[in-house]
Amino acid sequence: MAELSATEKIALIKQGLQEVLQEDIIVDVIEKQQRPLKIYWGTAPTGRPHCGYFVPMVKIAHFLQAGCEVKVLLADIHAFLDNMKAPLELVAHRAKYYELVIKSVLRAIGVSIEKLTFVKGSDYQLKQEYTMDLFRLSSIVTEHDAKKAGAEVVKQVASPLLSGLIYPLMQALDEEHLGVDAQFGGVDQRKIFTLAAENLTKIGFKERAHLMNPMVPGLAGGKMSASDPNSKIDLLDKPEVVKSKLRKAVCAPQDTEDNGVLSFVEYVLFPIAQLSGEPIFHVPRPDKYGGPVDYSSFEKLKEAYADGSLQPGDLKAGVEQALNALLAPIQAEYTADEEWQNIAELAYPPPVAEKKKKKEKKIGTGYHANKGAVVADGKAKPKEAVKEAVGTGAEEALEKLKVDN
Repeated sequence: MAELSATEKIALIKQGLQEVLQEDIIVDVIEKQQRPLKIYWGTAPTGRPHCGYFVPMVKIAHFLQAGCEVKVLLADIHAFLDNMKAPLELVAHRAKYYELVIKSVLRAIGVSIEKLTFVKGSDYQLKQEYTMDLFRLSSIVTEHDAKKAGAEVVKQVASPLLSGLIYPLMQALDEEHLGVDAQFGGVDQRKIFTLAAENLTKIGFKERAHLMNPMVPGLAGGKMSASDPNSKIDLLDKPEVVKSKLRKAVCAPQDTEDNGVLSFVEYVLFPIAQLSGEPIFHVPRPDKYGGPVDYSSFEKLKEAYADGSLQPGDLKAGVEQALNALLAPIQAEYTADEEWQNIAELAYPPPVAEKKKKKEKKIGTGYHANKGAVVADGKAKPKEAVKEAVGTGAEEALEKLKVDN
């Protein structure tokens, strides 16, 4: 493939994005400095990755085609800080699981992973220099601004933990410590990106560009979420599960707004087809309803859906066929990789059934018998639970983040 011009590279980097902040930085690097743009994309290894991950993977493919140097941050410490979505004893395994999944997804859509760099947050975020920079940044960012920055990313609860305020500060600092020119993420990250742009220069670091993907609606409407099984399709879901979830998906006739199935075609299936050089979406429609039909662009498909010539059932059938074709090589790799299967069991162990609470007997005037570190329902008391999860010293806590390769 012929070398792209600077203008073509910039256009490819911006293709399909909802918003770009500090675009002049991108132009300066590519046109004036004439070097590859350095970008990082971070993901916190919490719930199982779902089909929404195809969206950033397409953009990573574009970045690589444009000659960019791309780092994938497996933000293991962020995963723990986000309202403890991932306990420390599971974080290391989930980070490894995410790495295996991301590599497999990229291979499935025909992207070479040779020029990708994978970095774990705990590899550098626990070092003295990073910690000192975090202290410096926390001395100029207010509690209000930190909370506002993480509002759309960090899980919101009635009594927020301090960790949720640290989360956006660390994401901003990662730009400096990963040595990049730009950070890429969803538009839900915008407030964190703004926090970084406004504050990094105040502690002596340069400003970065920020690239934002649109958010893809889930199958049940609203944001696609790993914590909502009805909103997403897992990358390891079998064909019959994919079919069942698509059947239940919200997809009103002629409604092109907040339609998760239609959006999946727009942001996943068509862009992936374009990567292969064959931008076609096939609908296997029965002959009695007009027979199979191919759409060469999303615009044409959207028009057909809006005027009713393409019905929800037929659209879902086309998505089912195309999606299962994408998932097949990923699932084949998983089935053939014993290490990946073992990591999956460690990262996402089956939930333990809760034991029925036993009524404690009172001794004398309301005194409860001392049960030690565990209460009657088998759960640790708060103090002992923290001790068990992170240990009593820094070295013991670090051990929780390690996993054998």
